[in-house]
Amino acid sequence: MQLYEVTDKNKTLLHNNDKKAKKEFETNNMMEPDRQFHFINLCKELILDKKSQLGRNLTYCVVTFGCQMNAHDSEKLKGILDEIGYEEVEDEKADFIIYNTCTVRENANLKLYGHLGHLKNLKAKNPEMIVCLCGCMMQEPHVIKNIKEKYRFVDIVFGTHNIYKLAELIYTYKTTGKTVIEVLDKSDDIVEALPQKRKYNFKSGVNIMFGCNNFCTYCIVPYVRGREKSRKPEEILAEAEALSRVGVKEIMLLGQNVNSYDGGISFPELLERVCKIEGIKRVRFMTSHPKDLSDELIEVMAKEDKICKHLHLPVQSGSTEILRRMNRRYTKESYLELVSKIKKAMPDISLTTDIIVGFPGETEEDFQDTLDVVEKVGYDQAYTFIYSKRTGTPAATFDDQVDEAVIKERFPRLLKAVNDNNNIKRYEGLIKEVLVEDINGQDQSLVSGKTEENITVHFKGGSDLIGQFVNVRLTECKGFYYIGDMEDK
Repeated sequence: MQLYEVTDKNKTLLHNNDKKAKKEFETNNMMEPDRQFHFINLCKELILDKKSQLGRNLTYCVVTFGCQMNAHDSEKLKGILDEIGYEEVEDEKADFIIYNTCTVRENANLKLYGHLGHLKNLKAKNPEMIVCLCGCMMQEPHVIKNIKEKYRFVDIVFGTHNIYKLAELIYTYKTTGKTVIEVLDKSDDIVEALPQKRKYNFKSGVNIMFGCNNFCTYCIVPYVRGREKSRKPEEILAEAEALSRVGVKEIMLLGQNVNSYDGGISFPELLERVCKIEGIKRVRFMTSHPKDLSDELIEVMAKEDKICKHLHLPVQSGSTEILRRMNRRYTKESYLELVSKIKKAMPDISLTTDIIVGFPGETEEDFQDTLDVVEKVGYDQAYTFIYSKRTGTPAATFDDQVDEAVIKERFPRLLKAVNDNNNIKRYEGLIKEVLVEDINGQDQSLVSGKTEENITVHFKGGSDLIGQFVNVRLTECKGFYYIGDMEDK
């Protein structure tokens, strides 16, 4: 673990027995995460004083944009804020607002700026409000420049490499009164052992690696998340075991490309070790890159009962030429061969995917290749996207951008192909074990949960079922989800 620099000034002050300097020296040279717990305790004192002055509690609201890794990061941010004495609310009128940003698509940036425009008026009415921005979008220099120039009411800004430093940044802001901006180009530290507030007490994500080395030409992630860093297997297993002890039954191993995990053992071996943890009933992972999905992983998935038989395998395009231009490093043929291997080992596996329509240079023939893959694979679900230029990526500079009218004509054809070849209908009439997650948002008489295939099921039930595994007959397919009936216990 990296130590913080001991400066000559600190050495001199320490020699002169300066108590304040000694305290500062000790703080600067603590190792993480102890250093952050130190700042959490300092913030607790500040928040207690502020509550006493105001005669009320202080609240926070975390708004999350983007992927499951961002959602997992937000659980850490919430855990730190809870620990220092804030109380969570859903209202953006809170005393502390964090926007955990995504920048995969340009419209995500525009969405944030819309929120900030609204927030400026709210902050004017609440002098206690602190506005904090973090996440992928903050790793872009032009975004930071824009915030400095146009959104001067933002108080704290940090990026993807120092999420764990939230308490330290809050303390710095509160003790100096100055805007705090700390965006790192990279970090060698992986700091996970800090407070976390999970959305569910029966399932949890576990980060196994960070960053991405793939550099797909349409994707900004490697530039904002940095190069791949893998956690040590013993740290991952210790976290999973601790989660099991507090009642977590389902774990999702998270990484931009879990198949390239390199912590001294292979990803399949890591999966096997997680499956041995007592109390963990389901193991999932996200996301797999087709170029790195090994025969060993297929074998482990097939033999381990705890590993959910669901695989998200982004294809992006069915055209070998477009895949080459995307820098995906597989072909249409190799992708279909991989799918064939997976289905041979696990005939009932649920396959889901991502597909982009209108990537630069995509011809009608290329698009037909995509439709062909959709037909041949028969996905249970496909997340479909219209290509849009992403500033900072190679694809944004390609000359042969596809005309918008052509994209709009193709997109409905893709949706029809996905629906026509939807393989999810094969579960109709079957009894599946469902992990109940929530009361249904639209109908309070229903609960909602997921099968091991990651299929959402809604059925009659009460809140006493949340966190439980129950057998449900899937009676009616509604496109990409099911209505079901709970079987008698």
